[in-house]
Amino acid sequence: MTTMNLELARHNMVEQQIRTWEVLDPRVLDLVGGLRREDFVPPDRRQLAFADVNLPIGHGEVMMTPKLEARILQTLRIRPRDRILEVGTGSGFLTACLSRLGASITSVDIHEDFTVAAGERLQRGGFHNVRLETGNAAEGWPSPGGFDAIVLTGSVPAMPATFEQQLRPGGRLFAIVGNAPIMEAWLITRTGDQAWMRESLFETSIPPLRGAVAPNTFAL
Repeated sequence: MTTMNLELARHNMVEQQIRTWEVLDPRVLDLVGGLRREDFVPPDRRQLAFADVNLPIGHGEVMMTPKLEARILQTLRIRPRDRILEVGTGSGFLTACLSRLGASITSVDIHEDFTVAAGERLQRGGFHNVRLETGNAAEGWPSPGGFDAIVLTGSVPAMPATFEQQLRPGGRLFAIVGNAPIMEAWLITRTGDQAWMRESLFETSIPPLRGAVAPNTFAL
């Protein structure tokens, strides 16, 4: 794909996919329209970097559609001082976006080869406020002080209460909850010491988060 075709595909992605899915935050539009998404996809799928599809990246995992990634970024309302946790690094593209919006990000993936490959891409792109970890963070990732924003990039059958507890006051959690074919995207905001506001956003479907435990150990 030529440079001109790449830029046209990027423009069309923003205008025809992302804007039409109610993503109007100028910070988010500028970000996803400016980052080189094609650098985060497998080389043999580079021509699909801007397509409205869940793009396979190995291990049965996918890179989410551009419009869903953008909607997540808009929903979380990341602030420049925010400390962020991403569960499921995948290709590293959403990691890069979060890195540009917040102060620091810890991203955890259960697949070591994803962590290594994403680290190389992020380093080449100059994303220096990212800490990558390999491990199972499906039930939380202990960190002193908690997080201002948490995003789960795989679906869970029900919401693990540990993530809510890891939010700082005012912190936001994005998760897709349920079982295929119908799942719900949720925004959970910590409003007090033991108080949270839960908002159902839209229906979608993505592969499950690896390492998530059985539903009867979850709390809604």
